[in-house]
Amino acid sequence: MRIAVGLSTAPDARDAGAEAAMRARDQLAGASPSIAVLLASRAHSDAAAAVLEGVHRSVRVPALVGCVAHAVAAGRRELEDEPAAAVWLATGAPAETFHLDFVRTASGGLLAGHRFDRAGHDFHLLLADPFTFPTEALLDHLNTDLPGTIVMGGLASGGPGPGESRLFRDHEVVTSGAVGVRLPGMRSVPVVSQGCRPIGQPYVVTAARGALITELGGRSPIERLREIVDALPPDQQELVAHGVQIGIVVDEHLATPGQGDFLIRGLLGADPASGAIEIGEEIEIGTAVQFQVRDAIGADKDLRAALARAREALPGRPAGALLFTCNGRGRRMFKIADHDTAAIGDVFGDIPLAGFFAAGEIGPIAGRNALHGFTASLALFGE
Repeated sequence: MRIAVGLSTAPDARDAGAEAAMRARDQLAGASPSIAVLLASRAHSDAAAAVLEGVHRSVRVPALVGCVAHAVAAGRRELEDEPAAAVWLATGAPAETFHLDFVRTASGGLLAGHRFDRAGHDFHLLLADPFTFPTEALLDHLNTDLPGTIVMGGLASGGPGPGESRLFRDHEVVTSGAVGVRLPGMRSVPVVSQGCRPIGQPYVVTAARGALITELGGRSPIERLREIVDALPPDQQELVAHGVQIGIVVDEHLATPGQGDFLIRGLLGADPASGAIEIGEEIEIGTAVQFQVRDAIGADKDLRAALARAREALPGRPAGALLFTCNGRGRRMFKIADHDTAAIGDVFGDIPLAGFFAAGEIGPIAGRNALHGFTASLALFGE
């Protein structure tokens, strides 16, 4: 398998798609690509069909997926404030694209458009509209009924409201649901860096109801959090004031969980009277959790540690990669340009990489697919 990436910052949408595709195609030296991923910045949203047409004008490819996003990444660059189109091409990877729709019914809803293979543990790339598609419901279904199915991708961030997202599938532009591609036999190493660091110590949930935690280690969660904050140095107390997350330990056998061992969820609310907290995930009694804070220094260390682990897991240099990073990262978090792509380049060199800033990132934690926030989710493909 060979992978190539082309980037264009041409202001005209059709020219941008054609130029990015041509640059990627020329790197393949005559080999025919089997799959394309097209990622365009928000500046091209109104002309999404023209970007797609430009790609097909430059390269003949049997399968294509993609989306319009808040910002685009290619190589070591993150293009946050300018028109951009990136085209990622791969050869030798059989590909089956699909378009999923959520159909409401009297009993809830149905997912229509693609049947996931019960016998396969295939890699799937999924790009979803955040307004019309229940991504978490799909991931829960796959985790429960089709364990071993790998899903990575993100929520399209190019549209500010319902009907304004732009998703690409083959020769079509769609505005709802989710597009994806099944890549049977494609080997990947997932990297999920959630950018948080734990504070205090882990506690076992001793009383809970749905997403409401009423006891941690026999005491109210707010009491536990106050104890932790009082013991922190002033600079870390300031981080807590800007927002607290909670980490759910993904491996119950870990005696001392650290960064990378948690599924991070937001703290949605607290009741001072009862001391209970509500989090963004249903929780079971007996689960271990730990409060978390997020800052640029911790996020940088977490990403570099996760990349180092992935480098050890790969037998050689990656053939290429796809990156799905939160639209709250970039300059907003790190105050510098190109943070995530530069960190990847520092570890793996100048590999063919493309990606986008997402409204939610999809990647596996401890073998279970999950939807994240403020995360860098990276799919590394072996040669």
